[in-house]
Amino acid sequence: MTDDSVLLIEDVGNVRTLTLNRPHRKNAITNAMWAALRDTLHEVAFGGRIRAVVLTGAGGAFCSGADISDTAGMDEFPDPSRDMRAINETVLRLHDLQVPTIAKVDGVAAGAGWNLALGCDLVVATPESRFCQIFSRRALSLDCGGSWLLPKLVGLQQAKRLAFLADMISAEEAHALGLVTWIQPRDGIDKFVDDLAVRLASGPPTALAQTKALLNGGTDHTMREALANEARAQTINLSGRDVLEAFAAFSEKRDPVFTGTWGPTG
Repeated sequence: MTDDSVLLIEDVGNVRTLTLNRPHRKNAITNAMWAALRDTLHEVAFGGRIRAVVLTGAGGAFCSGADISDTAGMDEFPDPSRDMRAINETVLRLHDLQVPTIAKVDGVAAGAGWNLALGCDLVVATPESRFCQIFSRRALSLDCGGSWLLPKLVGLQQAKRLAFLADMISAEEAHALGLVTWIQPRDGIDKFVDDLAVRLASGPPTALAQTKALLNGGTDHTMREALANEARAQTINLSGRDVLEAFAAFSEKRDPVFTGTWGPTG
């Protein structure tokens, strides 16, 4: 895509970087941006080539939230439930994506933007990053998965504090709460995320997909249900070639080369 696009897409090897590209509005998300995200996440899910995704923002900001001034494609009397269904489909595609996802955050991440970052598997931020569940300031309630994600990540009381008061918090506080995985200096975050993405993309894709699904659903299940799900996932893993490759690499004292392919070798 060109620099005029609301979403920039760059593929390097098996890693796809998605850049929210409205820097003049701190990458506030428009209807067109939601649609572009939906489309590329669908392509990643069914294309089979991309094995890690990085989500970031252009121009020194991650995302200031949904652009509430955006009326493109809306009727004179818009249907809010229709708009939310379209947004929710995008959020679910990010959540359900089988490949690992990384949010690379610099600057502000607020409202829907912060919850998009939290919807990624890992979050890397700079010390200059700031975070806010801004919804109550706009007389709105949490969306984009925030009501599900926040209590699981920080507990109910802290989730309520962040949502009710809508305070802007620092990267350091977000890290202390478990909402940021790593803090990296602004001049080093690109290399850190690039190396991390390559490391994830070189992992066993089937096993990582199973692990991601197990962890995402684990808190909603009993121990008995979790064990049954783990057994099903392990059966899937043992049906692929990556397990054989892992054992062979261990025996031969070399790094494994995972492909995600199935069936017997030879």
